[in-house]
Amino acid sequence: MKRLAVLISFSGDGGVERMVTNLCAEFAKHVQVDLLAIKAGGGHASRIPSSVNVIHLNARHAWTSVPEIERYLRERRPDALLVAKDRAGRAAIKARRRAGLQMPLWIRLGTNLSAALERKDAFSRWLRVFPMRRLYPLASGVIAVSQGVKEDTQRVTGLPAERIVVIRNPVITPRLAEQAAEPVPHPWLADKTVPVIIGMGRLTRQKDFPTLLRAFAALQPERPSRLIILGEGRDRAVLEGLARELGVADELHLAGFQTNPYAWLARADLFVLSSAWEGSPNALTEALALGVPSVSTDCPSGPREILDGGRYGPLVPVGDVAAMTQAMRQTLHQPLPATELRAAVEEYRAQTSARRYLDLLGLP
Repeated sequence: MKRLAVLISFSGDGGVERMVTNLCAEFAKHVQVDLLAIKAGGGHASRIPSSVNVIHLNARHAWTSVPEIERYLRERRPDALLVAKDRAGRAAIKARRRAGLQMPLWIRLGTNLSAALERKDAFSRWLRVFPMRRLYPLASGVIAVSQGVKEDTQRVTGLPAERIVVIRNPVITPRLAEQAAEPVPHPWLADKTVPVIIGMGRLTRQKDFPTLLRAFAALQPERPSRLIILGEGRDRAVLEGLARELGVADELHLAGFQTNPYAWLARADLFVLSSAWEGSPNALTEALALGVPSVSTDCPSGPREILDGGRYGPLVPVGDVAAMTQAMRQTLHQPLPATELRAAVEEYRAQTSARRYLDLLGLP
């Protein structure tokens, strides 16, 4: 069998880690997979199937991992190398050059970098962008998770359009329906007296859960409901304080990181994505795949593509509490049929995504 090396830093419980785990499970059905892990923390690392050969690097950061990656490449000589995240991608380019090898090397980018760097000072932006412009031309190319990420990557790196390929995220796995059917995880979802709204993601500035909380609070006088947020992060205390200030602490449940979020999500009456920026939001795709009516910010990038410009759910401006409240009210009142929502995300099946990766990497 051909050998594929996949390099990633498991630095948290985010969507990138989840998507790479899904991809590796599919890849291993067709090729030998060596997963080179810079750190292996977070809940998703525990989901790596036994069919994947996990190689734990001693380096704790991408920039110190180059010698180990170089040594691996010289010894194992994989047929192709796939790298998730920018810093790991730059390390892999340096390691391949030092090893004197020429196997295909593709970097997967899962976020809109311009939006992520928007509040950074000019020097911090330069520190991130300059190495990309210098090193990315040495890679085989970049895999973008959405058209919006592709266009942003072109602007940031200066790469020509033909060197950046869009492949949809491997969100819909064979196990999704099984996980969604597992026992009801919370009393609010078992015996609904009012609608349950769910948000999902790390509790960080990017996900902008304060806007969701404010919109939820504004909805209560007209449409009493409950809000569950799945995910963990440094903003937990801030969100708890804001809920008390808004008077909705008893209607909010911060459920933390869940190894099976789909048993929760499948039973929601509404999913809301409140992010300030994304690459291609997996939680929104998963909600539609489970037939859950959804509302999203029109953030860069991904939601507009997934929701087909608003056809499959309202798009609202980032940070606009009034618009989000109205969209939530409207969608709870008049949800789209589940069959229509599921049909919207057929392109995001893990098997389809993995096959496109393997074809691009030259691994039939």
